[in-house]
Amino acid sequence: MAAIELKSVTKKYGGLKAVDDLDLIVKEGEIFGFLGPNGSGKSTTIDLILDFARPTSGTITVFGRNTRTNSKYIHKKTGILPDNFDLYDRLTGREHLKFAIRAKNAETSVETMAKKVQLTEDEIKRRVGGYSKGMKQRLALGMALTGNPDLLILDEPSSGLDPNGMKELRKVLQDEASTGTTVFFSSHILSEIEAICNRVGILKDGNLLTVAELDELFAESGVKSTIEITCVNDPPQNQMIKNIEAVNECQIDGRTISIKYTDTSQKSKIISELEDLDIGILDIEMKTPSLEDIFTYYIGESRRPEKTEVEV
Repeated sequence: MAAIELKSVTKKYGGLKAVDDLDLIVKEGEIFGFLGPNGSGKSTTIDLILDFARPTSGTITVFGRNTRTNSKYIHKKTGILPDNFDLYDRLTGREHLKFAIRAKNAETSVETMAKKVQLTEDEIKRRVGGYSKGMKQRLALGMALTGNPDLLILDEPSSGLDPNGMKELRKVLQDEASTGTTVFFSSHILSEIEAICNRVGILKDGNLLTVAELDELFAESGVKSTIEITCVNDPPQNQMIKNIEAVNECQIDGRTISIKYTDTSQKSKIISELEDLDIGILDIEMKTPSLEDIFTYYIGESRRPEKTEVEV
């Protein structure tokens, strides 16, 4: 069963289509990254999944249940960390966590949830009005995690976190996923998405441009990786290197060869064939594209692919 499934979902606000004929399946137990520029429809999609807004057309199910008729059931199974969450400045961190435990009828303690998100006993005694942004983010995450939800929906969860906080966030989410929890993760910090997500979807102007595992995205986009090789001997002619299978481009500058290629599975073969040319390899530097390169490629494209449903 899919954790989340959207079929032909459209959401209009007046004449504006915030989400346009969206098909999406998120698998149970995966960490799914949801990307898109501001105004792309990410937050609207999250609101639709949570039944905070109703689609103009199409259907949405969470764990096989229609969101329109099973909102209470779905919310009980879901931990939510919205982008603009509200905390009460006059209440302590302990009071917030206690409220979450009671609301979800969870069999856990305030101390257990505080420890999970790296909040100390002294910190949860303090009023939230004196918290830093990162501390507020960790408290809100702790509230979302309360009750061992089957689904976590996180909108910009790393906002306000320092590098150590982001590292701890990754560990928490990986631990949750390892127990079978599905994580739906929207963020503008692409390095975080790249470090933690199994698959990603890219949304632009309400249209889903692609959904794939990261390796598939790199191959599909055609964004090239680079091998830079420093030679002991003079390099062979440019054309000899271009004749190597999987080499897309080649530039030679003195005894430095720069090779661009798209098929990452051919990396070792390219290096092996270069060694056969007796160039005397002194140094090899690998430069691989990042998710930011892939994101820029897709968002820069004005195309909209044929509508396909993502299979489980």
